[in-house]
Amino acid sequence: MLTGTWPAPSGTQEYAVWFDEDREKRLLIVPALFDEANKLRRFTVDTMRALDGLGVDSFLPDLPGTNESLAALAKQDLESWRAAMSASAEHFRATHVLALRGGALCVDTSLPSAHYAPVAGSKIARNLLRGHLIGEREAGRDMGQDEAVQQAFTDGLRMGGYDCSASMWRGIDAALPGNAQRIFEQAELDGPALWLRSEPEAAPSQSARLAKLVAEWLA
Repeated sequence: MLTGTWPAPSGTQEYAVWFDEDREKRLLIVPALFDEANKLRRFTVDTMRALDGLGVDSFLPDLPGTNESLAALAKQDLESWRAAMSASAEHFRATHVLALRGGALCVDTSLPSAHYAPVAGSKIARNLLRGHLIGEREAGRDMGQDEAVQQAFTDGLRMGGYDCSASMWRGIDAALPGNAQRIFEQAELDGPALWLRSEPEAAPSQSARLAKLVAEWLA
């Protein structure tokens, strides 16, 4: 596994990890969004390692404003993330795309694409909002759901530790996963959904299973 950077459209150098032997199949992996990205990170890298063993190159770029990025999350929106993933696909000479969960909202490319357990943007926004309201109550602040929605969509709002702009929240709330050649459902992995766990966990059998399904799709 190698690590390095790639040039985002905004001019920043963004972090990525990859397995690259200059093989025919080159898979860009668009990560899950927000907290789910953290919970699925090890699963994702283990899947990439399994794909490497199956003869598939893979590349996992950071979305600008996340993980190791020096870009401000508050300056990002869904369109900037889509542009970044398109630029990443071009930089790494990807032949195919696999989007994980909410990452399916960030795919804007003509490349053949597959989705793993895709989710509507409104569900992501709802889950973040729920977590924000719980945190507000625990801190002794009383904020109603309608007030939080209004603030998020008008001025932006820091939810679950993520400082996102109004443009980001509006974009995500309205977004749906695009078309995909193949959708990998969680039931195909014969295990529980890792994004529902309280802490990040590895699931070697699930990673191996997803890698096998992806390799079959690419064949």
